[in-house]
Amino acid sequence: MKPNIKACGQAMATALVNAVLAVALMLLVEFAISGSFQVPEPYLWAGLLIWLVIFAGQFWRQRHLCKSCEPTRESHDPSHGKSTL
Repeated sequence: MKPNIKACGQAMATALVNAVLAVALMLLVEFAISGSFQVPEPYLWAGLLIWLVIFAGQFWRQRHLCKSCEPTRESHDPSHGKSTL
């Protein structure tokens, strides 16, 4: 359970940073084109969608990385695999 929580936290932080940067870039381009600094509703929906997609991908990646780094019991147990005869 702990690797899932760690993966979720890391994925959430990464997704949030990327979504905020994407929305900021969209607003900057909107300001450059129109000259007004208004936040259109589709930009917020796009930011939410970006967050969701990045969160899903990062959660899957982080969970996989966390699980692959966990040591297995069999590899550290000296009684397995060696015969003392």
